[in-house]
Amino acid sequence: MKRSLIYLSLGLLLLTSCATRVVTSAPAPTTKVVIVKKAPVNHRVVVVKGKKYYKWNGKHYRKTNRGYVLVKH
Repeated sequence: MKRSLIYLSLGLLLLTSCATRVVTSAPAPTTKVVIVKKAPVNHRVVVVKGKKYYKWNGKHYRKTNRGYVLVKH
């Protein structure tokens, strides 16, 4: 009887898992990213808090590998 109880408890320990499955969903994109391939001729380079931004039409852009990305303030 004692031996069968030990086997049963070992079997239950080996068959159970401590891992739980957590399902998360990605947040829906709320904003569109505006990428401009080429800056216009009348753009200005502005330094704000040590970071370089490009400004035209009253908007600030940041330079990336793909082009210029609109920065929201």
